[in-house]
Amino acid sequence: MHLITEMPGRTTVLLTGSTMQWMDDACKLARALQPATVVIDDVDLVAAERSENRANGILFELLNQMDGIADDADILFLLTTNKPEVLEPAISARPGRVDQAIEISLPDRDCRTKLFELYAKGLPLAVKDMDRFIELTAGANAAFIREMFRKAALFAADSDDADAHVSDDDLEKAFVLLSRSNPLTSKFLGLSMVAQSEH
Repeated sequence: MHLITEMPGRTTVLLTGSTMQWMDDACKLARALQPATVVIDDVDLVAAERSENRANGILFELLNQMDGIADDADILFLLTTNKPEVLEPAISARPGRVDQAIEISLPDRDCRTKLFELYAKGLPLAVKDMDRFIELTAGANAAFIREMFRKAALFAADSDDADAHVSDDDLEKAFVLLSRSNPLTSKFLGLSMVAQSEH
């Protein structure tokens, strides 16, 4: 979303999940409306490494489309994945398919502070020690922090407090619920097991 916002004037075509079956149509649309950016979200869903018994027609179509863009076309392919280690080598083996790979690391303390400010915006807060929760969420991604604030707001709404302010206790309950009671949920939401074991 940030990159798209920073590239005004470009058509954005987003393919994710089942919509990837329309790869050919999406790329035709991008050519017709260029300058355009074709975003393939979670590309590992179609571009996992091939085996002898498994071929993927959508992957072949993606490779053909990336190879078939004329030099004078203004079309950018943006591929996202949380699993770069499983990607088919053909994605990057041929020069020109992938010009640059950028790793977006888990947010450091400064980034988490900004995420706290973002997701707390508009909430009635009565949190006395926000720094403690910023530290507790080391190893968490933005999705985990967003969900923590969402659950904390729900806890506050269910409380006997007439003003329903989000308190330290609400954030604590939300953090514990997401990180300790269900490891699978916390893994999906993006809290590393290392972070959980430290707290």
